[in-house]
Amino acid sequence: MDDKDTPRVGAAVRRRRRTLGLTLAAVAERSGLSVPFLSQIENERARPSARSLDRVAEALETTTSRLRAAADSARAVDVVRGVEGDGVRRVVRGRHQLSALEFTGEQDLGREFQHRNDELMYVVEGAAEVEAEGQAYRLERGDTLFLSGGVRHRWRATLPGTRLLLVAVAEHIDATYDSRR
Repeated sequence: MDDKDTPRVGAAVRRRRRTLGLTLAAVAERSGLSVPFLSQIENERARPSARSLDRVAEALETTTSRLRAAADSARAVDVVRGVEGDGVRRVVRGRHQLSALEFTGEQDLGREFQHRNDELMYVVEGAAEVEAEGQAYRLERGDTLFLSGGVRHRWRATLPGTRLLLVAVAEHIDATYDSRR
């Protein structure tokens, strides 16, 4: 693997370490790597070998593929072109820190959802009805609804041609709030 192919995972390693509430010393102890080397990885001054990355991932209770995916998403620029038609389309490709979907048409998914992370619904066109925490909310063009992680909800479009944008913190990201920090 040449230098261009070696993953730049520093930001992903740092985010994961902080999510777990670990110090560099704790990760060093778990991985058998030195604190200075881990610091260099996090600051993009060193790129780990495949074996070192495996050790870091194991110490951070994740996988190398998840670290690489998080690293790739940290430096991505991607244009997703709009398309006509009814259905569901991803407006952000890949595994990033957020997930974004556009729903077009008279969608009624007929089930309740509960996600561990925060979610935002924005009505681009038309109208939708959302039931959350036992209350019904009618959303019209330009309205936004925020749902914190863990809120049970269901929704349906109530007008033909409704376009709803749903943006959420990705499920593979631990975005829960810890009041001890």
